[in-house]
Amino acid sequence: MTGLRSAEPQATEPAFETDVLIAVTRRVPRDIESCALTFLDRDRIDLEQARREHRDYEDTLRRLGVQLVSLEACDELPDSTFVEDTAVVLDEVAVITNPFLESRKREVDSVSAVLAEYRPLVRLSTGGTLEGGDVLRIGRRIFVGQSARTNQAGIAELRELVGPLGYEVVSVRVPACLHLKTGCTYIGRDTILVNQAWIDIGSFEGLTCLAVPVEEPFAANVLLVGNALIVPDCFPLTTGLLRQAGYEVVSVGFNQLQKAEAGLTCCSLLFRQTQPGRPAEHLQ
Repeated sequence: MTGLRSAEPQATEPAFETDVLIAVTRRVPRDIESCALTFLDRDRIDLEQARREHRDYEDTLRRLGVQLVSLEACDELPDSTFVEDTAVVLDEVAVITNPFLESRKREVDSVSAVLAEYRPLVRLSTGGTLEGGDVLRIGRRIFVGQSARTNQAGIAELRELVGPLGYEVVSVRVPACLHLKTGCTYIGRDTILVNQAWIDIGSFEGLTCLAVPVEEPFAANVLLVGNALIVPDCFPLTTGLLRQAGYEVVSVGFNQLQKAEAGLTCCSLLFRQTQPGRPAEHLQ
């Protein structure tokens, strides 16, 4: 007979898993100039330049090996590019936040629908406010800024949700800038990059604090991807400081998006995902 396979057992490849970095992003909306501002005066935003900056940001993530989930612009929500505020993605769950501004609460649903493909979801109730820009995770410690956008009730609720998973939640007062990560970010090597005029470093016991130059107060928001740090190209002093300290620095344009009171971390939800695969020598 022809056309039939042999009944002999077939060899199977050994099981193999690999960790990949995934970033959820959302393109720049047409009405970004109507974004909410708290600490900055309103300045004209060049929409096309802002969109070019965002495309370059996404391309930089891809070059660094990140898999992108790029969402279409949501033109009726002017702050929606800043997806970081909608969730806190941990290894075990994604915590869906409750943004402070009514105008931003509608951003949450579309992002949570994407995250549901990767993590179980848990949600804050409406009793507290929490935005992802105030959440800085370092290992099993989660530093949360008590800021203009995140209140004590939101921090307490996050602690209740993630404490049973083995996370310690540390509250940090943020009186002088929008979010905790406006004034500090983690750069690896047990080190945070920080604007000490805006953030009380006393909360970061056991970590090294590297201060940004006073001439570049917004430079503390950088994005760690693997072993590289993405840094806005308008901060040459901080770039030099980081390179002198032995960091690999990748510069990107971010001038227009900064006018929306944004930092680099605001524009993505970055997390590790274990995926099945094949041994490296079999990959094409």
